[in-house]
Amino acid sequence: MAKTTIERLAEFGQSAWLDNINRSMIESGRLREMIGLGLRGMTSNPTIFDNAVRTSNDYDAKIDQLQRSGKTTFDIYDELTVRDVQDAADIFKEVYDKTNGLDGYVSLEVSPKLAFDAKATIEDAVRLFKKVARPNVMFKIPATDAGFIAIEELLSEGININATLIFSLEQYRKTASSYIKGLDRLLQKGGDPKKPRSVASVFVSRIDALVDNAIDENGLPVSLKGKAAIANSKLIFRKYLEIFSGSEFRNLEAKGANVQRVLWASTSTKNPDYSDIKYVTELIGKNTVNTLPDNTLKAFLDHGVVEEALSEDIRDAQSNIDSLRNFGIDIDTVCAKLLEDGVAAFEKSFDSLLSSIETKAGSLSKT
Repeated sequence: MAKTTIERLAEFGQSAWLDNINRSMIESGRLREMIGLGLRGMTSNPTIFDNAVRTSNDYDAKIDQLQRSGKTTFDIYDELTVRDVQDAADIFKEVYDKTNGLDGYVSLEVSPKLAFDAKATIEDAVRLFKKVARPNVMFKIPATDAGFIAIEELLSEGININATLIFSLEQYRKTASSYIKGLDRLLQKGGDPKKPRSVASVFVSRIDALVDNAIDENGLPVSLKGKAAIANSKLIFRKYLEIFSGSEFRNLEAKGANVQRVLWASTSTKNPDYSDIKYVTELIGKNTVNTLPDNTLKAFLDHGVVEEALSEDIRDAQSNIDSLRNFGIDIDTVCAKLLEDGVAAFEKSFDSLLSSIETKAGSLSKT
């Protein structure tokens, strides 16, 4: 049987993960089918869980059972999300074992309301780590100043981390630094640096959406459109190669430490004028991950082509960023705005998720 495009992608060196989770795909067997096609991991966030709870009846029986047993709305949220992640992680365990811990992960987001509180983030991540109790789960921590402290601390305890909401080159640099410092601390206290795995989730398409809008609003040349996100990603990829080939990491690597892979996130195409797999085909690089929403995964399976798109040559990327700056669009300002918006959006989705659960619990108690 011919290999699928995501199987060929894995052979090339990039893993395809799904940016979605819900009870239906777990119970229907659809997740196992996707793994059979070559899927190698899964991520979740409050927006995904809110959509899953709000738009289906899949969670109603469990919500009713939990609220009748006296659980609070937050307790119900915690039970539902942890159960989905545990069950998905169990299904992915074979991938985890076959890849020797490279893939087969499911990511669970620590409450976004704690994004600017390092101590609370650490405490909640440790609580979830103990509750989930699966070796192939990553805990998502936003790449804020507080998040960097939490990432380092949690990695020093051997906990898998998905550093999320990375937009800027500086955010990425601090994320990689936190990873290396965390592993170094783990090693210094006698821990095994081979144990924790981590990805640095770089958000892509939202950059083009914001920059393209600014180009249109200011009447700037249309030739500038659709280039910022990939250019920014290429600069980050180059920094990744630089950091993980440097002496600081090589010392850890000699002790068995694994590279923190870059994960391309937010890869659905927002502009219908662009290819529906633009943020997949233009970001194919070795030893990386691309996490795709359902429609993007389906499109790449249908008409994707596996060809290397990332290299150490970033002259075109730097030129595109410089051109935008010359027209008054500063990528660092764009990224700072997107980080602020991203944390706020996840907070809003978290509140919406709790509200959806509360509403359902109330209506089910009346039946």
